[in-house]
Formats: sequence, C-alpha cells, structure tokens
Amino acid sequence: MRGQKLFVRPIEQGDRESIREFLKSNGGRIYDVSCGLAGKLVGDLVAVVAMEIDEGAIRLEDVVVLTSHRHKNIGRYMLDEVERMASKLDRTRILVSRDATPRPFFQRTGFIEEEGPWLVRRVR
Repeated sequence: MRGQKLFVRPIEQGDRESIREFLKSNGGRIYDVSCGLAGKLVGDLVAVVAMEIDEGAIRLEDVVVLTSHRHKNIGRYMLDEVERMASKLDRTRILVSRDATPRPFFQRTGFIEEEGPWLVRRVR
C-alpha cells in the first residue's frame, strides 16, 4: 500500500452489488447502502463508509475496511473524508452509535464526546 493513493468517492447506484458483497465478506453490519463513500486502491474496493445525512449531522451506520488492509490508516482516512464532506454540507457533527465496534478506533479518531446514544466527532 505504501506509495499508493486511496481514491474516495460517493457510492453510486451501480456500486450496490459490489458494495453488498464487500460488506458481507468483510464483517459489515448492514448490506444495503444507499448513501456513503467507497475507498479504492488501484481500482480495488478496500473500504466502505455507510452513512445517513441528517439536518445537523452525518450519522455513520458502518465503517468497513478490507480485512487484509486493516491497521494501515485507511479507516482514519475515510473518516477524515467524511469530515470534509460534513464541512462542505455545513454539518457540525459526525455521529456513531456508542455501541459501535471497534469503539477504541472511533475514540482514537476523534469521537470523544457522548451525546445520548451517540459518540460525537465535532467537525472543524
């Protein structure tokens, strides 16, 4: 992966089947993603962020990185892309369920506040 650039783009309608298979194969909690981001390395899908865009926040439903590519900062990079998107959409928070796993990952990537059932990452 060193020297390769992760290409991140919004999920499109034509991606649905490949996203569904990717999530099933790599431990995703949901399989039908209508809104989110896809991350690719050299044309291969390596990460998916499933999300919902609410009035004041972006709510993450799932963040999945290809099993063989975990612990290489891909998940962190994907969450930074979500933050950039949130900023462009004038959203001030990114939310993830307090029960989300792996919780330590989310805490390391800026989800340090708790708000009801959510961990919150403030958009800078």
